[in-house]
Amino acid sequence: MRIVGGRFRGRPIAAPAPGDRRIRPTTDRVRESLFNLIAHRAEAPDLETARVLDLFAGTGALGFEALSRGAAHVTFVERARPALRLIRETAAALDVAERVTILAADATRAPVPPGAVYDLIFLDPPYGRDLGAAALTAVATSFAPGALVVWEEMAEMPAVADLQRIDCRRYGDTVVTLLTASQGA
Repeated sequence: MRIVGGRFRGRPIAAPAPGDRRIRPTTDRVRESLFNLIAHRAEAPDLETARVLDLFAGTGALGFEALSRGAAHVTFVERARPALRLIRETAAALDVAERVTILAADATRAPVPPGAVYDLIFLDPPYGRDLGAAALTAVATSFAPGALVVWEEMAEMPAVADLQRIDCRRYGDTVVTLLTASQGA
């Protein structure tokens, strides 16, 4: 697994051991398509200054891709110890420790610090377990006005937590739903 674009293009992302199915990283193809989609959306935040929240971070591939493309800061939220180790390994290898926060927490229980605000939120919960809506509701007070939520699941997702659905794309078994917070949020 490698970063597909930006400053760290081609650099490896620490990945689970072959055969380890507990962590499902977003594929290179989906990440590349997703960031192209973000780059061409009028509703998308400027990646050069974005504060990013990566919920159910897994390997952190989405957050590291955002950092590579200029994001100011990424907060990774993950509770699985093997995944946290992978995120720490990649952060160290890329020498980006000052631009990341790694929270060992349950994404469905308001895991972010009070007052934290995010422009871009990646949400990649375990498929089919109805955790995504709970996580978005838990962090709803952390959406910047006009924040973009990128929700990766196995099916199209509805608007939740005062978010408006603006797009939906299928990539094989993965469905990416884009939602945005109202400008006055």
